[in-house]
Amino acid sequence: MRRKYMRIIAGKARGYRLITPKDFKIRPTSDRVKESIFNIIQNYIIDGIVIDLFAGTGSLGLEALSRNAEKVYFVDKDKDSIDIIKQNLSKMNLLAKGEIIHADVISAINNLTEKKVQADIIFMDPPYNKGLGNAALEDIDTSELLAPSGRIIIEHDKSEDMPIEMNKLHQFRRKDYGNTSVSFYKQKEEI
Repeated sequence: MRRKYMRIIAGKARGYRLITPKDFKIRPTSDRVKESIFNIIQNYIIDGIVIDLFAGTGSLGLEALSRNAEKVYFVDKDKDSIDIIKQNLSKMNLLAKGEIIHADVISAINNLTEKKVQADIIFMDPPYNKGLGNAALEDIDTSELLAPSGRIIIEHDKSEDMPIEMNKLHQFRRKDYGNTSVSFYKQKEEI
């Protein structure tokens, strides 16, 4: 099988080809979707704290680092994904700006909350139609993980229902790209 081709689309590492898995167990975010996401959130990236949940190859977090994020926490429970993220950070000379967490997403959310991390951006690209994005969103909603003016971006299947309103969070935008949708969340009362 051929490896999937993925790259950094903008910033100081523009054009960098990411190391990707040899098999097809990771579904990459397309360049079109990635570019659209970053156009919407670009003001929150520079010098921001980013969390990349269900990180896979780390493509979204690495893109954020290329666009001058201060620090990115990469979270994935798959050992192969963790190894790929380490290789990509190393090749891009960004090891000092990335922290890799080898854990399931819910444990990582709890751990980061205990450490008082507050993210300007939280990316989620969970496996489609398994309810994992909703479960993680519920945990974030009851935590202090998202900075008051922060944003959550979830990539999901177009048919998957994502909540519009939660306790503290609400969906303020949704964009569809074929069978893929991206939902954007922020706190109801932004400070």
